Amino acid sequence: MGQTTIPAVVRDAAAKFGAAEALVDGDVRLGFDALLQRVQAVARAFAARGVQPGDRVAVTLPNTSHWVLTALGALYAGASLVPVNTRFTAAETVDLLVRSRAKALVVAADFLGADRHAAIVATGAELPDLATVVRVPLERPHRPVPGTLGWDEFLDLAPQVPLAEAERRADAVRPDDVSDILFTSGTTGRSKGVLSAHRQVVGVAAAWAECGRVTADDRYLVINPFFHSFGYKAGIVVGLLTGATIVPQAVFDVRAALELIERERISVLPGAPTIFQSLLNEPERGDVSSLRLAVTGAADVPASLVRRMRADLGFDIVLTAYGLTEAVVVTMCRPGDDAELVARTSGRATADFEVAIQGSPGEVVVRGPNVMLGYLDDPDATAKAVDEQGWLHTGDVGELDADGNLTLTGRLKDMYICGGFNVYPAEVEHALTELEGVRDVAVVGVPDERLGEVGKAFVVGTGLTERDVLAFCRERLANYKTPRFVAFLDELPRNASGKVLKRLLTEENA
Repeated sequence: MGQTTIPAVVRDAAAKFGAAEALVDGDVRLGFDALLQRVQAVARAFAARGVQPGDRVAVTLPNTSHWVLTALGALYAGASLVPVNTRFTAAETVDLLVRSRAKALVVAADFLGADRHAAIVATGAELPDLATVVRVPLERPHRPVPGTLGWDEFLDLAPQVPLAEAERRADAVRPDDVSDILFTSGTTGRSKGVLSAHRQVVGVAAAWAECGRVTADDRYLVINPFFHSFGYKAGIVVGLLTGATIVPQAVFDVRAALELIERERISVLPGAPTIFQSLLNEPERGDVSSLRLAVTGAADVPASLVRRMRADLGFDIVLTAYGLTEAVVVTMCRPGDDAELVARTSGRATADFEVAIQGSPGEVVVRGPNVMLGYLDDPDATAKAVDEQGWLHTGDVGELDADGNLTLTGRLKDMYICGGFNVYPAEVEHALTELEGVRDVAVVGVPDERLGEVGKAFVVGTGLTERDVLAFCRERLANYKTPRFVAFLDELPRNASGKVLKRLLTEENA
């Protein structure tokens, strides 16, 4: 595989691909050689602020060049990365900062009209470990805030630390060191921090690139959020390994995406099925002839959509894939698979994974070198997820055909997918139990034409309206987790052991 730490991959890319474009973000156009220099500067700035190898650096930014530089710079300095979902509320973000003991936070000063850092401060939470806050102005000029640094002020610290020190730190990073902690919501209502090693990030990215036949001739529009492994590991790291140009989009907008495809000659475009449906529904698409590779998944993919992506958008290759934060990418279809196979299955094992089906109804379990190191500070949850034989229990139900293609048939844990984002009903239910008047609650995913699935809350309680319930959720939960519908019941259907029969609630909505 070659290089097995991310600092080594960044250096290797500069040596291999030189001035070829690595990153294009608005006015920012960096070659791989210039990207290395910027990453070194960020690493030196973190070192100047006292960030030590093994410390955690949190980043809550949309898909911009700042995210790329922050992440790679932190890793180059020997720190571990803590990506934060930009849709999280301030309370959810504070929870991650506390539990990861983050020493530094790089945060959007203004994104979609909100000051993310001000909202964190307004919670009144104590963050004794957080010694550095860098506010990145995205929509308005930088305004100084006491106790924080602007992006340019932060970079101005780099000369305080010699380049040789940054190189020494990069050299000291080992393949088994923790590269990142990606938090994923658990069915208990509390998120879990998934620990991955440098070698694992590089390994899954290399496998993804190989399946998609990504090369230095490709230009890759990254709509998938960088705070997800799909955008970060199957996006940024794939670009570094292959020499493909990364073009991030901060917020998906169909017209802006089509303009980027035409202007930047985009050839690689992964995303949730809703992305491609939006592109197909746009009557004036412009020139999309450069499109070559699409990778999708995260929801049911009709064969008709695969055919239209090939015929109307011009994709030579359309692949589906299956992954989860604890293993990133587990299966992928391959170039040459027909539309029915691509739509019906998530492809075959990749990245040296073994995939098997255990028990009844048939849980998907996976084993291999890229299964997570474990959950942050949670050995019990780790032991439940990864058994003594090394099998990761995914919680998904599926089937394998004779060729090893995986078809997902259900979810053990009732998780549903809204606009490409996993939603765990237990987390929403846990939040709603705190609303006065709620005696009992169950949340299920119901079909939605635009988002694939959205939440519907079934509430047993008194003195409440749908507006009350939704307003309560919006204050406490990210938008994609907030249910779109509320139904009031006298009681929830339960079995003899007291478990809610969500199947009955789902069927009632069918």
